[in-house]
Amino acid sequence: MTDAPRYPRDMQGYGATPPDAAWPGGAKIAVQIVINYEEGGENNLLHGDAGSEAFLSEIVGAAAWPGQRHWNMESIYEYGTRAGFWRLHRLFAGYGIPVTVYGVASALARGPEQVAAMQDAGWEIASHGLKWIEFKDMPEAEERAQMHEAIRLHTEVTGERPHGYYLGRTSMNTVPMAAAEGGFAYLADSYADDLPYWLRVGGRDQLMVPYTLDANDMRFATPQGFNSGEQFATYLKDSFDALYAEGEAGSPKMLSIGLHCRLTGRPGRIMGLKRFLDHAAAHDGVWFARRIDIARHWAETHPPAVDGPRPSEMDRETFVASYGGVFEHSPWIAERAHALELGPAHDTATGLHNALARVFRSASEQERIGVLTAHPDLAGKLAAAARLTDDSAAEQASAGLDALTDDERARFERLNTAYTERFGIPFIIAVRDHDKPGILAAFERRLENDRDTEIAEACRQVERIAELRLREKLA
Repeated sequence: MTDAPRYPRDMQGYGATPPDAAWPGGAKIAVQIVINYEEGGENNLLHGDAGSEAFLSEIVGAAAWPGQRHWNMESIYEYGTRAGFWRLHRLFAGYGIPVTVYGVASALARGPEQVAAMQDAGWEIASHGLKWIEFKDMPEAEERAQMHEAIRLHTEVTGERPHGYYLGRTSMNTVPMAAAEGGFAYLADSYADDLPYWLRVGGRDQLMVPYTLDANDMRFATPQGFNSGEQFATYLKDSFDALYAEGEAGSPKMLSIGLHCRLTGRPGRIMGLKRFLDHAAAHDGVWFARRIDIARHWAETHPPAVDGPRPSEMDRETFVASYGGVFEHSPWIAERAHALELGPAHDTATGLHNALARVFRSASEQERIGVLTAHPDLAGKLAAAARLTDDSAAEQASAGLDALTDDERARFERLNTAYTERFGIPFIIAVRDHDKPGILAAFERRLENDRDTEIAEACRQVERIAELRLREKLA
C-alpha cells in the first residue's frame, strides 16, 4: 500500500480566532520597520558574479548585463549607502523608533560606518544572506555553504551572531535549511500572517515572524506600484488603521513595513514615510519594536504547543484507532479518510470532520445505510443493557435519557418501534444539541417525513454527531 498523500502547506493558520498577541503595555498594534541593507552585496562583476544587478532600482524592468559592469545601476545602489541610509538614520533617530536591519553580510562588510551607526542607535541587525542575489536555482549544498558563511561574516563584522534570518530571493530549500541550522530565534521568509507563528520543520518548532511585500517601498520599483511618497503614506496609513481597529476590538496584530536605502532614502519619498510616522505616533497603544523583540515576546507568551501526534501525521493504524469510532461502528470511514490528501488544515475538529464526512457522503447508499443502522435506538434495549459505546452512552446521558421514568421509557419504545417500521433505521439525532422535550418533539415531527427526506436528515444528524465527538477529541 502506498503512503497516503499529505499536503504540507498550512491553509488554516489561526482561523477565525487568532490568539491574543498580548503586546507589552496592552498595545493595540506592533509596528515593525525593516531597513534592507543590500547595497554592496548585489550582483556585480566586482563581487565575482556573472553580470550586473537588475532588481529593485529606479530602472524599472532593467536587465542584467552579462560580463559587464552597469555604471548606472551601481551608482543607484551607491546612493543608498552614501545618502539614503543616513537620511533614514536621521529620521528614525529623531523619532526614537528602533528598527531591524536586514543586512546582507557582504554589504555590511563594505559599510563599517553604517554598521557602527546601526549599533549606536540600538537597531537589530538580522541576516539577509551572504549576497543579494537569486537563490532559486542554486544547489542546496551551495546555498547551505553561503548561509554558514553569511553567519560567520555577519558575526565577524558586527561582533554578534544574527538572531533573525531573511533571505528574500529564496529557494525551496531556504526555510527548512535555516530552521535546521538551529540558531535563529526567528525566520522571516514568510508573508502568511499578521502575527508570528510556529512552523514545524524537521521535527522542531521554528518561529516565523512574517514579513511584507505590500507595505514595502519595493513597489516604487515595480510596475503598478507606488508613484509618489503620498501613495506610500496613504497605503501605510490604511494598513495601520485597519490593524489598529482590530487591536481596539481585542485582536492586536503586527504591521511590518519594508524599506530600502536606495528607494525611500530618496528625498521625494521620505516625506511620505514621515507623514505615516506622524500618523502612527499620534495614536495611543502603539508598540514600535524590533523584530527580535517581537520574536522574544511571542516565544515567551505563545510558546509552541506541546501536543500529541496530529491527525495528518498519524500512521494508518493510529489514525483508525483514534477516529474509527467517530462514525458509529464504521471504522472504514477513517480508513478511507486516511488515504485522502490530509494536511495541517485537517488537524482541527472542523478540518478532520470535513475529511471524514467526505468519505461518508461519497460512499454508496448501502454503505451509508449501514452507518445509520449501526446507531443504537434512543433509550432502547442496548441502553438498558448497558451495551452502548462509551460515546453513545455519554451522549444519551447528557440529555437525561439514562434516567427515564416508566412513562417516558414506554413513550420512547413506542416511538422507536413506529420509526423503525416506517423507515427501516433507528431514529438518529445529535442529542447534545437538544434536551429531552426537544428530542421527543423532533421524534414526533420527523415521523411525518417521507423516507428520502428522513434518510437525508438522519445522515445530517450522523455528521453532526461525528462533529461533536471530534470537538471533544481535538479540543
